[in-house]
Amino acid sequence: MEVTGAWSREEAEAFLTSDAGTVPIRLACHTPDGELWMLSLWYQYRDGDLLCATGADADVVRYLRADPSVAFEVSVEEPPYVGVRGNGTASVEPDPEKTLLRDLLDRYLGGTDSSLAERLLADDREEVVLRIDAARFHSWDFTDRMADAVADGGTSLE
Repeated sequence: MEVTGAWSREEAEAFLTSDAGTVPIRLACHTPDGELWMLSLWYQYRDGDLLCATGADADVVRYLRADPSVAFEVSVEEPPYVGVRGNGTASVEPDPEKTLLRDLLDRYLGGTDSSLAERLLADDREEVVLRIDAARFHSWDFTDRMADAVADGGTSLE
């Protein structure tokens, strides 16, 4: 994987697994007719891959089966702005036990005790994993650039 920008690969991976990295990933792909499509999904970074869960009947599943090329971005919502963007290839894998979805419900909602979790984990809902094999990570960190513009320090890796 090519790594460019403000952080090393290790620093980018630390961000993607940190609490600061619990914003959704923004994922871009092509539709079968060549249009661009963007969506936000919960993700987990594991063993060099970005993993997302979605319903097997989601439009993005059909789109990625037609063209697995993707671009992505994970960045914080509050200044100072930091994040990782890149591109790669996505594959679609079944997740009959909804293992990744359970992990993501823990990561983003703190557990499965909600009506949303109940609906997503329903027995009649088929779940898949979108596995993004990143070819490139590019990171940015505007902490120094925004130091005098941000009250109370904001978000940073430091």
